[in-house]
Amino acid sequence: MGAPLYRGYDRASLDAQYDNRARVPNFQEFVDFYAAESARARSDLNAHLDVAYGPTPDEILDIFLPSAPVSGAPVHVFFHGGYWRAFQARDFDFVAFPFVETGAICVVVNYALMPGVTMGELLRQCRASLAWVHARIDRHGGDPERIYISGHSAGGHITAMMLAEDEADVAKHIRGATAISGLFDMEPIRLCYLNETLALTPADVAAHSPLQHLPRVRPALEVVYGEHETDEFARQANTYAGAVSDAGLACTARPIRGVEHMGVVKQLATADSELARLILGQMGLR
Repeated sequence: MGAPLYRGYDRASLDAQYDNRARVPNFQEFVDFYAAESARARSDLNAHLDVAYGPTPDEILDIFLPSAPVSGAPVHVFFHGGYWRAFQARDFDFVAFPFVETGAICVVVNYALMPGVTMGELLRQCRASLAWVHARIDRHGGDPERIYISGHSAGGHITAMMLAEDEADVAKHIRGATAISGLFDMEPIRLCYLNETLALTPADVAAHSPLQHLPRVRPALEVVYGEHETDEFARQANTYAGAVSDAGLACTARPIRGVEHMGVVKQLATADSELARLILGQMGLR
């Protein structure tokens, strides 16, 4: 065992806590499922694809609508994971199914990846996507005052940062949020193998850790993670939920039964899963 680096972990054991590709033996099966179901969503659902929300090529989003015309429908905005360095919105379009089936609009956001952009720029793009949705979703039948957001893994971090204390102008339009298996303390990310790509500095950790930027505008907030995830993912969720609760917002972290890191987001493929029911209930759609 090497020298302790973070919370008693040496570098190898800390890497193992965050290396989901190595930890989940059927990792590629999940990725293939996401891709196939996302292609089916783009083919079968009423969709507006690659809609620009900003000036750069990566600032696009996919909008999925219920089959029947809607007016004043609630809107769900999803931010994908991939440790800020992998995947695109189109890899997670499958999350639209539960929402359009229950009469909501679903928006899946794309953003530029690190290290091609800084974390600050990545988050700026995500804020811009929410501003675009608020300003324009009524043209698609959505209610700009009923916007809900969620995100998985890095997307859980993005979700929390959209609620941060210095993001009141963005957060005031969000009715509810669900952070799924998120990263809320960026220090272990800086210290593990991920930083070979991300190149986070201590200043980045301070600026972009949700634990240091708790919500000021307070929508309904759920913090969830897979029951079989690593100790660090469970700690991240519970520590953040505890800090939010201590700051005055009712919030607890809850495990989603029977799943690990890749399986938890797969639950958004169907409306009858534990995670989908939780979010649909938050939106008043269950």
